[in-house]
Amino acid sequence: MTMEKKVNIMVVDDEEIVRASLTSWLEEDGYQVEAVESGRKALERLPERNWDLMLVDLKMPGMDGIQLMDEVHKVSPEMLVIIMTAYATVDTAVKAMKKGAYDYFVKPFNPDDISLTIRKIVDHHKLVQENLFLRKELKKQYKLRDMISKNEKMLEIFDLARTVAKSSSTVLIQGESGTGKELLARAIHDESPRMDAPFISVSCASLTESLLESELFGHEKGAFTGATVLNRGKLELAQDGTLFLDEIGDISLKLQMDLLRVLEQKEFRRVGGSELIPINSRIIAATNRDLTAAIEEERFRADLYYRLNVISIHIPPLRERREDIPLLVDHFIEKFNIEMGKEIRGISEGAMRILMGNDWPGNARELRNVIERAVVVAKGNIVTESDISLPSTSSDANHRTKSLEEIEKAHIEVVLNQNQWNIVRSAHALGIDRVTLYNKIKKFGLKKEEVVPKG
Repeated sequence: MTMEKKVNIMVVDDEEIVRASLTSWLEEDGYQVEAVESGRKALERLPERNWDLMLVDLKMPGMDGIQLMDEVHKVSPEMLVIIMTAYATVDTAVKAMKKGAYDYFVKPFNPDDISLTIRKIVDHHKLVQENLFLRKELKKQYKLRDMISKNEKMLEIFDLARTVAKSSSTVLIQGESGTGKELLARAIHDESPRMDAPFISVSCASLTESLLESELFGHEKGAFTGATVLNRGKLELAQDGTLFLDEIGDISLKLQMDLLRVLEQKEFRRVGGSELIPINSRIIAATNRDLTAAIEEERFRADLYYRLNVISIHIPPLRERREDIPLLVDHFIEKFNIEMGKEIRGISEGAMRILMGNDWPGNARELRNVIERAVVVAKGNIVTESDISLPSTSSDANHRTKSLEEIEKAHIEVVLNQNQWNIVRSAHALGIDRVTLYNKIKKFGLKKEEVVPKG
C-alpha cells in the first residue's frame, strides 16, 4: 500500500499560545507542522521544505502578514496563504484576500472549524494539482516536440514523423504558409539519431540563384569577384545532420539539376572548386506550392520531385482542424506569459468565439501573432474580445464566409470543452435548455475527447 504524502503546513504567529494550539490541533489531524514567531523566520524556513500551506498572523512586529505574503509569493507564486486576524481587522483581511491570500481565519479559533476548513482547502488543492497534472499528461499525448494538435490527421502525421525519424530517407513536407513545416522538419531531426548533429535551414525563396548556389554549395577562394576566403556551404555544414530546404518550389531549373545530382551521387563540389566532397546529411524539403502543377508547367523537374518525394507529408491548414485552436491558444498564452512576465489565465468565451470563427489564411503562425498581440494589450488576466485584432483578409483569394451552422457547431464545441462537457453548465452558458443542447450535439456529431490510459 502506498503512503500518502504528508501535507506540510507552516504557522507564523508572534503569540506562543497561538503557535502551540494550532500545532497541536493540526498534528492531531495528521499534518506535518512547523511554527515560527516572525516573518523573517518564515522566509528562512521557506526553502527547507515543499510547503503546501501557510497560516500567517496579520499583525506581527516587524514584517506583518501581508508583507510576508508578498515576499513568499515572489519566491513561490502558487503558495496557499491563510491570514489569521482578530475581529477588529476583518476588513484588512478581506483586502489581503484581494492581494492574494487564499482565505482568512478570525481569532479566537474553534478547533473543529479550523480542522474542517483546512481539510476542504487541502482536498481542493489536491484536486487542482491532479487536474493540472492530467492536463499536462493529456498535452503530452498531443505533442511532437514544439508541435501541438489533437486533430486525427495531425496525430497520424506525428506518428509518421516519429517513424520516419529513424531512417535517413528524404522527406517532402507540403502545406500552406504558417502550418508548421519547419517545426515538423525540426521535430523529425530531434527525434532522429542525428539529433546531436546540426539542423541547418535554408530559405530558397529569399535568395537569388547565384547567392543560393553559394549558400548551398559554398565557394572556393577566388571563385568570383569578392570571394576572398573559402566558404563552406550549408550542405557541408549540415554534415551528419539535417539540411532543411524551405520553399524548394522556388529554386531555378539549373539549381534543381545541381541538387538532383547531389541526391543521386551523395557528393558535390564547391563553386569554383574541383574537389568532390561526400555528404552524409539528410535532406528535408518543404513547399507551399503545388509541385505537380509546376511539373506540368515545366517549372519543376519531375525527376527531382520523385527524388525528394520519397516520404510525403501534407500538413492540413488550421481551418480544417479547428479543434486545435483552443489547444494552440493555451500553448501560445503559456509561452508569452513566460516571455513577457505576464499572468494571463485564459481567454473569454467571446474572444474564443472570434478565433474559432476565423479562417486563418496564415494558419498557426497567424494565430500565434494574434495571441502575442492580445497578451501584450490585455489589461486584466483574461484575454477578452477587445484584445483580439484579426488581420484583414478581404484581399485573400482563399477567404470564404462560413455558414451560420459551421459557426454554431464550433461555438458549441468550445463551450462544451470549457465546461468539461458538463451539460447543465454548458446549456446555461449557451442560453439554451439541456434537451436542445443534446439535440445539437447529436446533430453536429460532437464527441467528448476521452483520455485513454497508457498501459
